[in-house]
Amino acid sequence: MKSLRELYRMGQGPSSSHTMGPERAAEKALNRHPKADSFRVELYGSLAATGKGHLTHTALKKILQERLKDIIWKPEEELPLHPNGMAFEALDENGSVIERWETYSIGGGALSDDEAEEKNADIYPLTTFDAILKNSEQNGESLWEYVLRFEGEEIWSFLEDVWQFMKDSLEKGLKTEGVLPGGLGVPRKARSLHRKVEMLGPHFREDGLLAAYAHAVAEENAAGGTIVTAPTCGASGVVPAVLYYLKKTGHMDKTELLQALAIAGLVGNFAKENGSISGAQIGCQGEVGVACAMAAAAATHVLGGSPRQVEYAAEMGMEHHLGLTCDPVAGLVQIPCIERNAHAAIRAMGCCHMALLSDGLHKISFDDVIKVSLETGHALPSLYRETSGGGLAKMYRDRKNKTNP
Repeated sequence: MKSLRELYRMGQGPSSSHTMGPERAAEKALNRHPKADSFRVELYGSLAATGKGHLTHTALKKILQERLKDIIWKPEEELPLHPNGMAFEALDENGSVIERWETYSIGGGALSDDEAEEKNADIYPLTTFDAILKNSEQNGESLWEYVLRFEGEEIWSFLEDVWQFMKDSLEKGLKTEGVLPGGLGVPRKARSLHRKVEMLGPHFREDGLLAAYAHAVAEENAAGGTIVTAPTCGASGVVPAVLYYLKKTGHMDKTELLQALAIAGLVGNFAKENGSISGAQIGCQGEVGVACAMAAAAATHVLGGSPRQVEYAAEMGMEHHLGLTCDPVAGLVQIPCIERNAHAAIRAMGCCHMALLSDGLHKISFDDVIKVSLETGHALPSLYRETSGGGLAKMYRDRKNKTNP
């Protein structure tokens, strides 16, 4: 299992798989053939189906610039290993192919090709939550101490940077108003929500603040702002919302904040290693579901939960998102993505509270749920896996076509 540095990535939204991944792939293609006259790029499956709404073409153009000769969109075809397949053809001055290189954007901005796998070596020997819990019971090592043992002291400075980026995007989003780009006419709501919370009673205050904070980051992501994948761009608002809430309400100091980020990252890594964090592969359960599990685990640790209670909170956060589809309207990371971040942040705190009220013992483990999420995701038709071919995306498109024949 790889470093948390491979999970938390700082970059521009709106999609880790559709913008950050292709951008990194373009950089690699350019490094492979720095003297190529031009490049032709083929996008397959989900990348082609929702790439325009997710600004994939903009990400490629940013790196390849005038050498980007053509982008060929193939939404009806998939390369064999993942729905987010790409092929880069380096061309000479005569237009002849020097090399065709295929790679995959597997979620969270990561690429899955032989070179990437060799470069980013595994550092964690234990790759399941059950194994970590047994380790904790045997030697008393906490979850964050396990992260520290294999990441080293330098992980704290990295997580400080992660938090700074999260905090900056959240606070910027709370101050910004206007309509999000893309043509859907979706207004930003974070600032308005935050103002209204001030007038709410204590029973509504927690939910209201969490919703405002999650909206703030998710709206920044939708506008192409700088965010942190946690575990993806599309789910980037959940973890920051929960941690910002705990910090603002005085439940968490700086040391606990970094420990919480370490534990959240560990949970995200389990999902990435044993399941998927790609909406194109298993639907939104792999994005918002995993984010909810990460945030629930982090909050439970901060509020004094045992390792088993932390695992239980993560399990609930993931379990109750099983089967969640990824059907972004118009291929934009706005509807239903932004509201899903808010609801997942609220649910994460609910899972935390339920776990703290329990003894941490339960019948279905987090590892079990991750296995089931992969099985469930593979059973979902491609219409519901980030292609905008079905679900809410289809409903909106059909209604719009009827209104404007």
